[in-house]
Amino acid sequence: MSGIPLGVLDLVPVPSGSTAAEALHHSIDLARQTEAFGYARYWFAEHHLNPGVAGTSPAVVLALTASATSTIRLGSGAVQLGHRTALSTVEEFGLIDALHPGRLDLGLGRSAGRPQSAASQDPPFEGHTPNGLRIPARFSFAHLLGHPRVALQQKLLNLPGAQPQDYAEQIDDVLALLRGDYRSPEGVEAHAVPGEGADVQVWILGSSGGVSAETAGRSGLRFAANYHVSPASVLEAAEGYRAAFKPSAELDRPYLTVSADVVVAEDDATARELATGYAPWVRSIRTAEGAIPFPTPAEARALPWTEADRELVADRVETQFVGSARTVADHLERLQEATGADELLITTITHDHEDRVRSYRLLAEEWRRR
Repeated sequence: MSGIPLGVLDLVPVPSGSTAAEALHHSIDLARQTEAFGYARYWFAEHHLNPGVAGTSPAVVLALTASATSTIRLGSGAVQLGHRTALSTVEEFGLIDALHPGRLDLGLGRSAGRPQSAASQDPPFEGHTPNGLRIPARFSFAHLLGHPRVALQQKLLNLPGAQPQDYAEQIDDVLALLRGDYRSPEGVEAHAVPGEGADVQVWILGSSGGVSAETAGRSGLRFAANYHVSPASVLEAAEGYRAAFKPSAELDRPYLTVSADVVVAEDDATARELATGYAPWVRSIRTAEGAIPFPTPAEARALPWTEADRELVADRVETQFVGSARTVADHLERLQEATGADELLITTITHDHEDRVRSYRLLAEEWRRR
């Protein structure tokens, strides 16, 4: 399995008792160390109004990290285009590429804090795949539609009266600005400086087989499917992408990475202890409270917990890969086999930074042995 590269997805988590500044220092240190461990990519996610997540601007954080690393590819997982323009995105990444050419992944996402309602169609599969990968029932975000905090995030991210551009059209604009052949409907040229000709890999991130997967396939781009966020629809996302794929100057065949939430320790019991805070952390996200600072195991056990809470986070908890390096690597092999992924993207959150670094190190060592 060492032929399947591993990447890192970092939310810049803020542990309880810590600060955003400390979280940023820890993320830059983790990027340095995972570069030495042999990880292929280091991506920063974009989230807003979360007390426990400091990764609000992927471009800014990866620019800081680029100066602290030398070989690992750096990127966004993802820039959320729902509150941005194609030009501002290309110019930002063009600025970074000007100083760190050939190392950037421009990962593009569609949402901007607005929960996606459940797809009208049923997930293609529920239960376990033939090789044992867990595919849970689809989770519905319907309870968050219209939530005041979600509405507030939309208000604060968007200029008054602004409407997001059609996503597929916006992707086309990004690609045209990067190539240098953008023309307005009236035929007027626009050239992004810096940005035009930037040596970046463009990725599309998606959680289903819908617009994102179809856009990535139609444009012949790389695609990232989110098992760690939406495990119920990961197979649908991979299949939708491949079905829509058309060869491009960039790719002659589909190229897929799939994310997984992982905690590795010396043994299964220790890993389960380190992952204790995951369920209440996910609950805080799914209640629109905003991700809480990641709790210690003791703090997590002291929090109130109900059967309704358990049901709210069950799909995420049961698809988090937790255990020894061997246990987790076995899970990752099943995920890769079931999805046909060309790469895997690993996200790990623990309360203590040293435990997070160790998790990535142990996994990399085991992966190289396979």
